[in-house]
Amino acid sequence: MHVVGAVERPGVVRLAVGSRVLDAVESAGGATDEADLARLNLARVLADGEQVVVLRAGEEAPSGPEAPSGPDAGPGTTGGGGALDLNGATAGELEALPGIGPVLAQRIVEHREAYGPFASVDGLLEVSGVGPAVLEKLRSGVRV
Repeated sequence: MHVVGAVERPGVVRLAVGSRVLDAVESAGGATDEADLARLNLARVLADGEQVVVLRAGEEAPSGPEAPSGPDAGPGTTGGGGALDLNGATAGELEALPGIGPVLAQRIVEHREAYGPFASVDGLLEVSGVGPAVLEKLRSGVRV
């Protein structure tokens, strides 16, 4: 994980599979006094290669192609202001997406559990009930 922002020792940290955002922050020396931890889901399980951005109180989240994204970044992170990570989102978080109800959200989670993490957003097409129209509705709001 790459931990940046309001932490004591920003940088890359190695964590065990199943580690949470809190573990990443602690591995980077903990949050500074300026950190706004309420903007992070500290309990979220991380996926390999993620960036965790710990924003300061009042700080705006980065935007653009290099902006971190994930479940804390929007519905469902690592940053502030991005897309939901398909490989870390819960069924409840997926339900907040356009065109996704409880049944389809559960199918996405079950597909991920059965076949492993999605390699791309287009991998959603392998989930029963997700066709091109649904995928296009989701494309800007999700990431892997």
